Amino acid sequence: MLHYPPDALWQEIAYLAYHLHWPLDELLDLEHLDRVRMVRAVSAMNEHAWEMVRENA
Repeated sequence: MLHYPPDALWQEIAYLAYHLHWPLDELLDLEHLDRVRMVRAVSAMNEHAWEMVRENA
């Protein structure tokens, strides 16, 4: 059985909690692949927002 590295799990949870303000219980209830997809989606939105800022600077 493979275990997901605890540090990676906590980084994902911290990232989503910081950006989405979701409670810990909800973040821990996410399936691993759903959590990874959420991290990627939020990261893409952040990157897009920063691109908009850079373009308008």
